[in-house]
Amino acid sequence: MAETRQQPADLKPERIDTYREWQAAQKIPVIKGFFVEDVNEVELAPWDLKGVPCSFVVLDGTGGVNDAYICEIPPQSKTKPQKHLYEEMVYVTQGYGATSVWQKDGKKHTFEWGPGSLFAVPINAHYQHFNASGSEAARYFAVTNSCFMMNLFHNVDFIFDNDYAFLDRFDPSTEGYFSGQGEVTGRFFMTTNFVPDTHTIGLADYSERGKGSTNMKFDLAKNTMCAHISEFPVGTYKKGHRHGPGAHVIILSGQGYSILWPEGQSMQRVDWKPGSVVVPPDQWFHQHLNSGAKPARYL
Repeated sequence: MAETRQQPADLKPERIDTYREWQAAQKIPVIKGFFVEDVNEVELAPWDLKGVPCSFVVLDGTGGVNDAYICEIPPQSKTKPQKHLYEEMVYVTQGYGATSVWQKDGKKHTFEWGPGSLFAVPINAHYQHFNASGSEAARYFAVTNSCFMMNLFHNVDFIFDNDYAFLDRFDPSTEGYFSGQGEVTGRFFMTTNFVPDTHTIGLADYSERGKGSTNMKFDLAKNTMCAHISEFPVGTYKKGHRHGPGAHVIILSGQGYSILWPEGQSMQRVDWKPGSVVVPPDQWFHQHLNSGAKPARYL
């Protein structure tokens, strides 16, 4: 007579973490914690996937919903062509170059970028980045949802070798896809696929988040991930708040600090400058304060 054996209550099956296994196999540095002082100073190592030096940035506040990496393209160099079934947003921290994006057997769209540029790689489209300088390296900071997608399907080959073309996201026959011409609806919602310069783009009043505060929110490449830019005047602060995980706060200009704390516990302080990144952990209160001599702007 067959019987069913009960598993001991304290013996739980090991959770499958496809992303962590894949990440370990890449053999590049992984930055942890919840703060990076300067993305341009982070040490990198050759990453076979990209063909150039890189480093993962998986801070505590991501909560498994997204991750980031830093990539540097040496002078007169380029990344390997690739595509993947996850979203990716790219912020250029230094250098000048160009990116080509295409669907299989489709027309290539190529656009140029420089320090402060922001764009999204359309999901599962082919792309390649090029450094336009013969003497200076180009570096960018990218946020992806690769961890979520890999752990959703538990199959890395499906992520990197899927031939489905999301033409509703990126149709090569569409002219001016990366022209930088954005359409603003309402007060500060911009639909675009390329922001030429996050440092100088005009923002709209958002005083409800703090006196003199301005803002612009972006819908990039019809992604589920989104972004916004916020700026606040000298001697002011953004109102304290909290939210879910995954918000990468990248300092564009100015100087100041952020305080972060879980409810009912002591505060922690991080001092930032252009190039700093802070990711507030899930449901931690946090507040940004401008202590510098000019407006502070972050992405």
